[in-house]
Amino acid sequence: MAVLTRRQLQILVLIANGMNAKEIAGMLHISSKTVGCHRSNIMRRLGIHDVAGLVRYSIRNGLVKA
Repeated sequence: MAVLTRRQLQILVLIANGMNAKEIAGMLHISSKTVGCHRSNIMRRLGIHDVAGLVRYSIRNGLVKA
C-alpha cells in the first residue's frame, strides 16, 4: 500500500464511504477546496484517476467493506 498521511487516509476512507467534499469538509472543519487538494494528492500518489478507482482501492486494501 502506498504511503499516505494520516489525514489523506482519513479522507480516502470518507470518500470511499460515499461522502462528498462538502460533507467531509464540514465533518473535519476544513474547506471543501482543501478536501479537493487532499483528494488530488491521494490520486496522484496512488496513480488512480477517478473516485471509483479510489473506492476499489479502499475495498481491496481493507480500508472499507463492500
